[in-house]
Order: sequence, then C-alpha cells, then structure tokens
Amino acid sequence: QVQLVESGGGLVQPGGSLRLSCAASGSIFRFSEMGWYRQAPGKQRELVATITSGGSTNYAGSVKGRFTISRDNAKNTVYLQMNSLKPEDTAAYFCSAAYSLYRTWGQGTQVTVSS
Repeated sequence: QVQLVESGGGLVQPGGSLRLSCAASGSIFRFSEMGWYRQAPGKQRELVATITSGGSTNYAGSVKGRFTISRDNAKNTVYLQMNSLKPEDTAAYFCSAAYSLYRTWGQGTQVTVSS
C-alpha cells in the first residue's frame, strides 16, 4: 500500500502562511485524484482541495482564493500553499490519494492559527 506522509504544519499567526507537503512512497501519477482534507475537534472531516491527474483543481468555498493545491510528479509530492490563514483554518490536515475504488490517507499534520 502506498504511504503518504504529511509535513509542514505548525503554529502560525492569523494572516500568515504555511506550505504543507504530502510525500508519497511511490509515483503519484497513477492516482486519478489527490487532495487535502481537514478535521477540527468535534467536527467532521471536510474537503479542502483536490487535484486530478489532469491538473484540474477543486477547492472548498472557505479556502478558495487563499489556498493553492499543486502536484510535483517528479518528486511524488502534493503541496498545499495556505495564505491569509484564519483561526478557523485550525485543524488536522490529511493528505489523500485515490484511483478507482482505492483511497489512502496520510497520518495528518496539525495546523494551528492563533495570535
């Protein structure tokens, strides 16, 4: 099973930026879709952004215009650039990869936005 490892989370002040990375143990080219999801305490896991193998992207309305998902196939890595961070962005962020009926998740990385 492919392994996904997230990194780049941390504590940042409102208005600040973070760049999350999701490194896969194998080629990500095989996946039809990769994405970032987040889950705050007491809330359901929600979609943040996705990117298809063809490069199409999709964003949650709450992050549109602030976050950017990208993919580097050569590095087997997916990124989430987060700008203009807000306290409500605080959550554990999870990377996901999928093709056909298969989906796998990373372990998550914590993002905390606080002054």
